[in-house]
Amino acid sequence: MKNNRNFTVRKAYVKDVPSISRIVNKHAESGIMLQRPLSRVYDNVRDYTVAEINGDVVGCGSLHVMWADLAEICALAVVEEHKGKGIGRAMVETLIEEAKKLGINRVFALTYQVEFFARFNFSEIDKSELPHKIWNDCVNCVHFPNCDEVAMIRSVL
Repeated sequence: MKNNRNFTVRKAYVKDVPSISRIVNKHAESGIMLQRPLSRVYDNVRDYTVAEINGDVVGCGSLHVMWADLAEICALAVVEEHKGKGIGRAMVETLIEEAKKLGINRVFALTYQVEFFARFNFSEIDKSELPHKIWNDCVNCVHFPNCDEVAMIRSVL
């Protein structure tokens, strides 16, 4: 658990699932990420990390292991009124540290926030360099089959 003057970053609890789903789905309404129904967040709650202020979940992100040496940072979102406070940065740093602890060599993200991820030494790659397994969720995306997200990757070990 990381503590900041204004917020705490920690692994998600089951009780956080409704908040995670609400935050992610609010961002999904604008087409910048996939919707996550409650059932899917419950299924993957162990992948999630959250940021909280005074007991309220204000940000979330997931580290989803894809293969022995590859994980994805996904569902990274911060409540609008708390953007610009370093919450997103703390979430990414925490998820990268988690990947290191798991012994994962590389972490990638599919994103519209290229400059944000570049600050963490992520580099753009062609999506075709990623394993086909990552495209399972794509059929549920409003942008399928014309995906315009940018694939970014970095080494973590």
